[in-house]
Amino acid sequence: MPGDPVPLGFVFRSRAKEEKAPVADKAPLTVSKQPRDPQAPKGRPTPKRSEAQSQRRSVANTSMTRKDAAKRQREERRAALERQRQALASGDERYLPARDKGPVRKFARDHVDSRLNVAEFFLPMAVVILVLSVVRVGALQSIALLLWLVVIVAIVIDSIISAFRLRKRLSERFPDQNKRGAVAYALMRSLQMRRLRLPKPQVKRGERP
Repeated sequence: MPGDPVPLGFVFRSRAKEEKAPVADKAPLTVSKQPRDPQAPKGRPTPKRSEAQSQRRSVANTSMTRKDAAKRQREERRAALERQRQALASGDERYLPARDKGPVRKFARDHVDSRLNVAEFFLPMAVVILVLSVVRVGALQSIALLLWLVVIVAIVIDSIISAFRLRKRLSERFPDQNKRGAVAYALMRSLQMRRLRLPKPQVKRGERP
């Protein structure tokens, strides 16, 4: 019996389309209520304005830090050395090297600078003795050897007296402070000529510190 004509489209319709259609219908629709930043990665919320600005600022800073930081460190080091040089000339405690800072070290310097030390004449006397020892005269060479002994003994005796007095005065002036190394610091200073001492002397000879 001839029935209703079957449409050819029903026969030749692709099964793949039929299978995909329900899957597509079952897929949930996700609508993002939060607008996404064009520069933000996909799947992440848009950062706040303050966070974005801080990130941009950090990126900008890291891109120019290495060269600028090295230049800035050189300038700061140069400025610190200049301040230290001026402090050594003026005695400004704020910028002195660590070995020269503190009231104990300052008192030790003033103690040495206020007296006449035999050790500070060591270099000039050494030059004179060296010249006498070079001359090929037996009497002068004997005098040079005797002068060596006199100078060394005088320096040792004067240094012992100076160290004893300084230690006593430090104990009286600074009983509760650390005085370690102050006497040796003063003796090393006494070996230098007065005009070559750093920091520069702040007291006159004979002036009590």
